[in-house]
Amino acid sequence: MTAETTATSRGTAPSQRPVALVTGGNRGIGLGVSRRLVAEGYNVSILATREEPTDVLEGLCDLAGDPTAVRYVRGSVAEQEDHQRYVADAVAAWGRLDLLVNNAGVAPSVRADILDAEPESFDRVIGINLRGPYFLTQAFANRVIALRGDLEALPEPPTRPVATIINVSSTSAVTASINRGEYCLSKAGVAMATKLFAVRLAPEGIVVYEVRPGIVVTDMTAGVTEKYDKFFADGNAPIARWGVPSDVGGAVAVLASGQMPYSTGDIINIDGGMHIPTL
Repeated sequence: MTAETTATSRGTAPSQRPVALVTGGNRGIGLGVSRRLVAEGYNVSILATREEPTDVLEGLCDLAGDPTAVRYVRGSVAEQEDHQRYVADAVAAWGRLDLLVNNAGVAPSVRADILDAEPESFDRVIGINLRGPYFLTQAFANRVIALRGDLEALPEPPTRPVATIINVSSTSAVTASINRGEYCLSKAGVAMATKLFAVRLAPEGIVVYEVRPGIVVTDMTAGVTEKYDKFFADGNAPIARWGVPSDVGGAVAVLASGQMPYSTGDIINIDGGMHIPTL
């Protein structure tokens, strides 16, 4: 990207590598995204609640061939104070912002029928899966706009996005699971948030997409392996296999490449085609 079409700090020399923020980028789908972005030449900053995973970070730095290419900020996407700290850390380190991947999310601690579900579980899941990325997107977008400066003052309208935001949702955004209603509602909300921010941020040169995974091998699905093995064996998806985190990472890399500058608000299903109605 050129200086005219990326959000860069005027106070520090910006990195030559584009900069991505990946929430929950230390495990599962998020790690698949982090690995792909590092391989594509990004600096990656991860926000996660666990202690710093030294082995994971070393592996990512080795993949990048640069010990400064990866940062880890310990914090929660549910906390707005951590949003500001997270964004500020990346700008201080690298002087630019190019991509936000809202990936971090949780399932209900207990799969409970919606007639028995507890308000505490609802609040936890909605707070992390929907409220958190909603306000992190706000913080990221406002910082991109501040770094970018006056878009109208540029010599020409940018032909590539100034920045990209990708929300990782789930097939549960449109598929009802009555034993985890709060999760379905949170992902349906993420789908609408994608549309809202796509409309609001298009005039700012920022594009927004939703990546909607299906059944992917992660810690979250480890307890239902037998159920989904049968799902695929019974022919319920055209591509009859589990997804893996790198499948989602590949989709994120394509959307972040800037090769679709006249597209925003779109959904990319990474689900083996299971979203296609069949007879």
